[in-house]
Amino acid sequence: MTMGQFPLLSSPLLTRRRLMGAGLVAGAGLVGAGVGGLAGLWAVPAGAQDMPLTPVGEWLAETIGSGGVLDRIQTTLVLGADGAVSGSGGCNRYSGKAKLSGAALLFGPLSDNRMACAPAVMAQEQKFLLALERTRAWRIDPLRRKLTLVDLTGTELVRFSTR
Repeated sequence: MTMGQFPLLSSPLLTRRRLMGAGLVAGAGLVGAGVGGLAGLWAVPAGAQDMPLTPVGEWLAETIGSGGVLDRIQTTLVLGADGAVSGSGGCNRYSGKAKLSGAALLFGPLSDNRMACAPAVMAQEQKFLLALERTRAWRIDPLRRKLTLVDLTGTELVRFSTR
């Protein structure tokens, strides 16, 4: 099979150089026969192969519930291999323990230092801490480099990017 047999791939907008620049082509590229000729399109993009396949690490919240987060407010999660949890809710630092077993993740009681901040920041922090409390599982999207915490029904509670 050749690229000409795939009209989208032979488009001048999707040149081999642009595909490579986007990290969509790996190794020998698109030349070849059969499915192997397209194998490069499903290759792991550059940088995704070093993405951890565990929630252990440092994460920055992008969405909490169904909404985004406040600009310039760092809501973070640091999860250690030993289950130690720490981070910032945006206003206050918190710490505690979590139980990680396969795809299951349960946060224990978290302690924080109750400083007062702007009402919007405090509201985001409360929403975040409640989401951690409701978390029952996690999943990672290595292509987008995202960690998602979900509840019992699989509903997304918090989505993080790597720090």
